[in-house]
Amino acid sequence: MTTTARAAAEFWFDPLCPWAWMTSRWMGEVQEVRDVHVTWSVMSLAVLNEGRDLPEEYAALMEQGWGPVRVVVAARREHGDDIVKPLYDALGTRIHHEQQEYPAAIAGALEELGLPAELADAATSDTYDEELRASHQRAIDLVGDDVGTPVVAVDGVAFFGPVVTPAPKGEAAGLLWDGCVLVARTPGFYELKRSRTQGPIFDTED
Repeated sequence: MTTTARAAAEFWFDPLCPWAWMTSRWMGEVQEVRDVHVTWSVMSLAVLNEGRDLPEEYAALMEQGWGPVRVVVAARREHGDDIVKPLYDALGTRIHHEQQEYPAAIAGALEELGLPAELADAATSDTYDEELRASHQRAIDLVGDDVGTPVVAVDGVAFFGPVVTPAPKGEAAGLLWDGCVLVARTPGFYELKRSRTQGPIFDTED
């Protein structure tokens, strides 16, 4: 009788991205139905878009977007890897479900998890940017810079996405995982895409 080794995955996210949030909810479902261990890491749309000619409104969003991801990096340095996913969950719920402004979302997430309120100061500081950029670059090195967030790596292969809404649940989540890993492992496979016809559908019962 043979056994299948547990898959080791890494999931890169930016807290401000609603599509990464959707995919992270799917990833949580995958862990329930497939033998996968996930490490959670940060990347940054603000870093990705540095030097690009952006519409004014999106450029302003990128400037504000430094805050949440910097706070995640600061929390990881001060409190360890295990705080990253709970902090992402707390931030994402406030940002995407409750539509809170970033400062309020950061303050509420820190309070929920019993973390020092002073960690919010990282949002407007470049103290942790070297670590943020290094984490971001690890993701980009795997998939190239013609992508966004999230990036998922598993057992030697990596891909951007999947971009999906609503987040599949149960075995449907597992089947999508199987398919993503299958195509990512196919030499020479680069892209499967169709136009989005709806925005993120957040499951408020999570």
